[in-house]
Amino acid sequence: MRTLLQDFRSFLLRGNLLELAVAFVLGLAFAAVITSFVDDVLMQIIAAVFGKPNFNDLTFSIGSGVIRYGAFLTALMTFLIVAAVLFLILRAVQRSLPPKVATRDCPNCVSSIPIGATVCPFCTREVAPMPAT
Repeated sequence: MRTLLQDFRSFLLRGNLLELAVAFVLGLAFAAVITSFVDDVLMQIIAAVFGKPNFNDLTFSIGSGVIRYGAFLTALMTFLIVAAVLFLILRAVQRSLPPKVATRDCPNCVSSIPIGATVCPFCTREVAPMPAT
């Protein structure tokens, strides 16, 4: 029984599980910020243009059933706006990060070296320059 508890404790304290938990909590917080931005800012701009912040009142009837297509339109617009906001945020983050250095493998020691390298920093052997593309 003691081994089982120790194994369970080591499983819970594993780096990957803790990182996943932190990422999940941050993801929830980030989702709340994005949702608030969409609902409280962007949808209000839509309300200023169209007169309503949502289209939930749009319905039609078929027999005794009511089709609430307005709620679907509101959900669809919210999804598209959230996707666009996330796209713009990710694009801005990617542009602010330094560019990745293109690498190749050293033919002697198989370490990853920059494409323009003529000497491997790991095995210190000369490597042929990459042909111009």
